[in-house]
Amino acid sequence: MKIGCFSVLFSDKSLKEALKIIKDIGCEMVELGTGNYPGNAHCNPEILLNNSNAFEEFKETIKNSGLELSALSCHGNPVHPNSKIAEEHQKVHRQTVELASKLGIDTVVGFSGCPGANKEATVPSWNIIAWPPDYLESLKWQWEEVLIPFWSKESKFAEDHNVKIAFELHPGFCVYNTETMLKLREATGKNIGANFDPSHLFWQNMDPLKMVRKLSDCIFHVHAKDCKIDPSNTALNGCNDATPYGDEIHRSWIFRTVGYGHDVSWWKNFVSELRLIEYDKVLSIEHEDSLMAMDEGLTKAFTCLKEAVISRKPGDLYWA
Repeated sequence: MKIGCFSVLFSDKSLKEALKIIKDIGCEMVELGTGNYPGNAHCNPEILLNNSNAFEEFKETIKNSGLELSALSCHGNPVHPNSKIAEEHQKVHRQTVELASKLGIDTVVGFSGCPGANKEATVPSWNIIAWPPDYLESLKWQWEEVLIPFWSKESKFAEDHNVKIAFELHPGFCVYNTETMLKLREATGKNIGANFDPSHLFWQNMDPLKMVRKLSDCIFHVHAKDCKIDPSNTALNGCNDATPYGDEIHRSWIFRTVGYGHDVSWWKNFVSELRLIEYDKVLSIEHEDSLMAMDEGLTKAFTCLKEAVISRKPGDLYWA
């Protein structure tokens, strides 16, 4: 298992500069954003798919950096009820799949997206309660009429390009927990799986360690990001929190650097659970800790993960 980094933190720097910083920290892999919410500062598929010189230069830059590409990421909402937004996000998603295929990368990371409440809607509607009955009716429409048809088509497109789609389980989108991940995978095929990011699961009161075993072979990629729940604010308001991210002291939870929400012993257990399901790819650091400087946060995250990572695979027993 290798430690990597999601490069969007360095969108103000050139690709070569970003890769050097990530390499100097000690990482072995890098994840690049290709558009939609992460932006495409380091990897623009429209250019790379249509300009052979730019494509070769891009490949050479990655090769010379000493880093491997773990995934291309295009987190967006391709089923957005605003057709203009949906079409743009769909375009970026397809271009990202095509570019991943051309580069020989097997994973594209994104969100499942969230449609509106009905076909007349103009904004997404995240339906997560069973009453009043309007919500369940809307949820049924979203899945049967929008989500499953769309991702069935995209799953086949990605499969034809030897690429897997890894959804980040994220509140606000239709795939946000174990049940919804498995439901969409069952409906659309085994080419659909998870980008497993424990930070979004902690504040929903889920247990990522138990989820790893349940999701097992549908975990295609892993983000290393932590979360700290504020017990006082949560006791008053619960964890469904729309307080601005920058107002940390009043939030029920905040994202933290790896090791600052859960200590190294938790991350050791997490790595061990991933080993048990034979996941052996990357822990891609995603830094969103607003209390800590970026360079410091990345260094501390790497140090914590370095202590947690183990190299022996299940079955490689010294007495066997």
